[in-house]
Amino acid sequence: MDGNGRWAKKRGLPVAAGHRAGTKALRRTVEAALELGVESLTVYAFSTENWSRTPDEVAALMEIFGETIERELPDLCKQGVRCRFIGRRDRAPEGLRAQMAWLEQETAGYDRLDLWIAFDYGGRAEIVQAARRIAEAGIDPSEIDENVVAANLYAPEMPDPDLIIRTSSELRVSNFLLWQLAYAELVFVDTLWPDFGEKELREALASYARRRRRFGGR
Repeated sequence: MDGNGRWAKKRGLPVAAGHRAGTKALRRTVEAALELGVESLTVYAFSTENWSRTPDEVAALMEIFGETIERELPDLCKQGVRCRFIGRRDRAPEGLRAQMAWLEQETAGYDRLDLWIAFDYGGRAEIVQAARRIAEAGIDPSEIDENVVAANLYAPEMPDPDLIIRTSSELRVSNFLLWQLAYAELVFVDTLWPDFGEKELREALASYARRRRRFGGR
């Protein structure tokens, strides 16, 4: 979900306004995904690298995450959305960690759509953490295969993505789901994230539907 800052700059608004507009885009997109029958959706909310932004912007983001959990996500959950977070939590403010835990507990019984929220997430960090867990478990190197690595990722039950959508005309994956995206289809769109919605999601899914997935075969 990229382009909040540029969206705000184009309008002469503070960056925080772009991030708040981005939460509205998240709600629109999740509601569109529900309508389209999507069963699993992962959104990149905050990366491990985002901590390098200015203290004011990071503080605003933490506040906005809390507002989103309190005001936006509960209405989506009433529609059958189960929310879970992947990534680290130990660097988040204590209050925000409590909100995350509350949201996961409150939505644990819903199954219409799994919404995975990548917070303080980095694909490389996830793989490093999986390696540490494997080492700590004392697994014999000869027994380590893709299944063992996958079982030690942040959320082993999260399905590998069929489609990755990158907004704001950037042509890179930015450390997102590096292990899981091995055979994902990629769609890059020019739309800045706050302007993203049902139309853009439908177009991305239509592009995906026209492709033939070979998974290394012919």
